[in-house]
Amino acid sequence: MHDVELLMPAGNLEKLEYAVKYGADAVYLGVVDFSLRAMRKGSLITMDNLKEAVDLAHSLGAKAYVTINIFAFNSDIKLLEASLDIFKDANPDAFIISDYGILNLIKRNIPNVPLHISTQTNTLNYESVKFWRDLGASRVILARELPITDIAEIRKQVPDIELECFVHGAQCVSFSGRCLLSDYFSKGERKANHGNCTQPCRWSYKLVEETRPGEYLEINQDDRGSHILSPKDLCLVKQLPQLIEAGVDSLKVEGRTKSLYYVSAVAKAYRQAIDEVLKNPSADLDKYFIELQKVGNRGYTQGFALGDNNGESYSYNISKGLAGADFLCEFQADKPVPFAQEGEKYFPVKIKNKMLLGDMVEIITPDEQFTANVKSIKNEDGEDLELGNTNDDVYVKFSQSPKDPKYALVRTIGVKNVY
Repeated sequence: MHDVELLMPAGNLEKLEYAVKYGADAVYLGVVDFSLRAMRKGSLITMDNLKEAVDLAHSLGAKAYVTINIFAFNSDIKLLEASLDIFKDANPDAFIISDYGILNLIKRNIPNVPLHISTQTNTLNYESVKFWRDLGASRVILARELPITDIAEIRKQVPDIELECFVHGAQCVSFSGRCLLSDYFSKGERKANHGNCTQPCRWSYKLVEETRPGEYLEINQDDRGSHILSPKDLCLVKQLPQLIEAGVDSLKVEGRTKSLYYVSAVAKAYRQAIDEVLKNPSADLDKYFIELQKVGNRGYTQGFALGDNNGESYSYNISKGLAGADFLCEFQADKPVPFAQEGEKYFPVKIKNKMLLGDMVEIITPDEQFTANVKSIKNEDGEDLELGNTNDDVYVKFSQSPKDPKYALVRTIGVKNVY
């Protein structure tokens, strides 16, 4: 089997760093005006720090791909023309593009940076892949609607281009993510293909018969509503051997708006799974599927990968992803401990969800994964606490400490909320 790239989302600078430390070979990132994810919080990647983000990835030994994958109006083209020097100076490893006009602009003005063709172009067949190759693309990100057998045929027909596939994360009900619902319901103010999707496919719907206005008929009713358009999340960790055998070069995870914990835990699971498959193509990958149930999801599906997508691929009863494990805290390794430790090892942490004295927890790092007991919680004055509340900065002693706390995260043990 050939080496394959693990490509993770980088919603901000911190997530970029954690993604790489937890196993990503490459990250993809974007800025608000030209990307399909309009990030609003955290250490955002903007035009001002785009080069910093790319340089950070390179300093960590990873590649960085910059998304310019909106479908552009005239105003977007003019804005991009005014921003070309910033993108050129950032010098990413590739641009991810879906719009023909943007492709022309980038080819003409930044010819030395490779072009990756976005999944938004709905590329489904080898003739389309040849078309993009002949236009100068070095990689095509295939549509999520493709079964693995078709991917293998594309690889056979077009051996001289890289192929990238999504293997994990949220899916859009519309073809390859090209959606008009958000535009329609927001009267054009929240355009899905400009990074501002309102996610109407996650809303709860009821049926109205036109001659009976005001009479709402339930559809698959339960106590959470009727989410008839909401697909389950994609998870192809158990199909990694087939994908690699089919000739996929890059395995992509969705999630630039997902949490730091999500990015880290998913990267860790796929990194370990990929490495195991490359050593043993018949390896049992069930344990990695269990690990992936510990992060937010709407239930998992293999989508179209096996050629049998059906009604079981939709999450009728939930719209928001629910994690199988609660993210409890992240270590703040660079922060000093203000009180005397008396030979005991206390770690400064940022609490994400309530953590109680005596809790059994699971600690993960890029290199470790183990369970431990919360032995002691203190505030900055060294006073004992019974718990750490959400968003508190506290100091914790565990029954077992990570060898390197720099990127350590803590979560609850086991899996709940399995859909």
